[in-house]
Amino acid sequence: MRIEKGHAAGNELNGQTTALNLGMGRMVSKKKDSIGSTLSERPEMNRDDAIKLVGFRPVDRNQPLTAGAHFVERRTEATTEHDLGWMTSVAYSPSLGHSIGLGFLQRGDQRMGDIVRAVNLIRDQDIEVEIVSAHFIDPDGERLRA
Repeated sequence: MRIEKGHAAGNELNGQTTALNLGMGRMVSKKKDSIGSTLSERPEMNRDDAIKLVGFRPVDRNQPLTAGAHFVERRTEATTEHDLGWMTSVAYSPSLGHSIGLGFLQRGDQRMGDIVRAVNLIRDQDIEVEIVSAHFIDPDGERLRA
């Protein structure tokens, strides 16, 4: 359920991510000291091409996603130079009837609806995925508060 709701957990909170990467940059106060405020001011943490947490669903809904897959553009060779990010967590969603995943993608928040490849060379998988919101189910919390 945490993946369906887009909740970041251990795989996403790996010591290399900031509130900006998780889409929560506005929650870090600029006026008072808080955990993460110093880190959030560093230039490298505020790059235009920063990785952002987004959701992924397979274009072919019958294909399962795998954590650890790396993202590359559709017609690009799967090499380190072309790496755009990685899939952090996956699950089968009974509500949606297919596999879903969370992951970090360069400029992910600006690429909603785009298609990229999720490549896992260890498992010999190369799957086209659509970039979507990390909040698959009840993004506004209406069901929660009903």
